[in-house]
Amino acid sequence: MAAPNLLRLIYRNIVVNTDPGSLIILIGLPGLYLVFFGFGFQSLAAGASTGSGYLEYLTPGIMAFQVVMAGTVGGSILWSDRRWGMLAQLLSGPFTRLQYLLGIMLTSMVFGLGGATIMLGVAYGLIGTVPTQGFVLGVIFGSIVVGSLFFGGLMLLLAALVKSNTAYNSIQLLLIFIINFASTVFYPLSSGLPVVLKWLFVINPLTYVSDAVRGAYRGSLTPTDGYEMLVLVLETIVVLVLAVRAYMRSELSYE
Repeated sequence: MAAPNLLRLIYRNIVVNTDPGSLIILIGLPGLYLVFFGFGFQSLAAGASTGSGYLEYLTPGIMAFQVVMAGTVGGSILWSDRRWGMLAQLLSGPFTRLQYLLGIMLTSMVFGLGGATIMLGVAYGLIGTVPTQGFVLGVIFGSIVVGSLFFGGLMLLLAALVKSNTAYNSIQLLLIFIINFASTVFYPLSSGLPVVLKWLFVINPLTYVSDAVRGAYRGSLTPTDGYEMLVLVLETIVVLVLAVRAYMRSELSYE
């Protein structure tokens, strides 16, 4: 009975977050980044350490960025359900707190993998070629899974702790901005960066996901990518433990 309940929760979460407005943010925004930044900055990136073309460099970065967008889905579901009393109603039925939590985390994974797959399709339309080797795709989507769990846990932790809708949205937007642009999604880590920004790049989990996805995508994986993913796995475990504890102690409703 637990499995059908979990599948029902995942289905419900997907349906709630696939309205046109949500899809524009979750899929449309990264897609626009890929098209406009890819072609708009192509000439500026000529001769930089981005390889044969900026669009080829940017594509795996945007695929990695999907883990952040997927994480916002999980946090938003929890916050909205508590705000409107849906969490209390769901838990008064056949669902348990653990099933609800697993439903959110697995939904984040689905959106992360789905968004990365769509960006891969967009890249094929723009570039004309994408990697198809099993090992490469395994590394790409494996990195997406771990990244989705990390950012899903991070946003879940935020949603469990913050009680103000305005504060939640403001903190989430600030986090997305910093995480996105202080990473290797759009540009390589440069030695010319100020020390503070350089350290933001180094400790940013999105950098780890982006480096791994890009390394696999371009056939340039290094041992450093493996170390970064190991660090990300450990960070994901810590964040999930904190998120679960905060969630289990949180109120069922803000009403």
